[in-house]
Amino acid sequence: MPEMAIVLLVMVVVATLVFDYINGFHDTANAIATCVSTRALSVRTAITMAAVLNFVGAMVSTKVATTIGKGIVDATDVTQLVIFAGVMGAIIWNLITWYYGIPSSSSHAIVGGIAGAVIASSGTATLHWSGLKKIVLSLVLSPILGVFVGFCFMLLLLWLFRNKMPGSINSGFRRMQIMSAAFMAFSHGTADAQKSMGIITMALLAYGAIPTFDVPTWVKVACATAMGLGTAAGGLRIIKTVGKDFVKLQPIHGFCADITSTTVILGAASVGMPVSTSHVVTSAIMGVGISKRLSAVNWNIAKKVVYAWFLTIPASALVAFLTYQALVPLFGKV
Repeated sequence: MPEMAIVLLVMVVVATLVFDYINGFHDTANAIATCVSTRALSVRTAITMAAVLNFVGAMVSTKVATTIGKGIVDATDVTQLVIFAGVMGAIIWNLITWYYGIPSSSSHAIVGGIAGAVIASSGTATLHWSGLKKIVLSLVLSPILGVFVGFCFMLLLLWLFRNKMPGSINSGFRRMQIMSAAFMAFSHGTADAQKSMGIITMALLAYGAIPTFDVPTWVKVACATAMGLGTAAGGLRIIKTVGKDFVKLQPIHGFCADITSTTVILGAASVGMPVSTSHVVTSAIMGVGISKRLSAVNWNIAKKVVYAWFLTIPASALVAFLTYQALVPLFGKV
């Protein structure tokens, strides 16, 4: 049914842009929570800056898009319904975690969603296990790297400024934190919008609208715009969790967390490896907090964050699996 296939293709594109928008407001906290909590910027100014730089960052590269679009499954082995169910699984899980203020991973959600829908459609045989292993490994290792780099960088800064008065340190780093938050917003756009680009390009290739996996310009602009608009909508629940409740931050701590996160995210994006900005940021903040003392970290919130790290892929996969099963009677295996 060619007509049904094109309808589902349109549904995939719309759903993926909605996911991108939700990703924007869900993950706004990643870029701006630290500078808001330390009062380096007002919420409105920080969100505006993050929205613009998310758009700019999204237009820079497509390496992560290629990894997501080709590393989980071949476009020739999926239908539009599979891709749609996978995106819906990610959307539903993102909304659940946003509602409860938990900084879970949109990256984990989309990987789990697509994998769950593929399994519902054709079992595990069509999944690229080597590609999935590489993707999951990067998603798992990046938070560990965030804790380690954040801890070491914070100790280095404390040693470098050990003879300075706390007041002058905070004043200087409050200004520097505006720059670090800007870099963080740029890196968030670079890493996260590409995942949506990869999904839409996979759908276009599966339909036959494009001959090879090459992200069209209109897809880049659409995903960058959706990410920017979502960021502009804000995510105050998660901003509060990440920036205030998790670890009490001073400007020097916020600067350290931002620079650590940006370094890890851009480093991974440069080689096409998808990482979770949520996990990298929260792990960097955790590393910074531990450098002060173990009790500086709110371990009850840390426990919830870690639970979300482990639950997101299987939970979004299950939601996508059930979504696919519910949609098949309505659309058929198109």
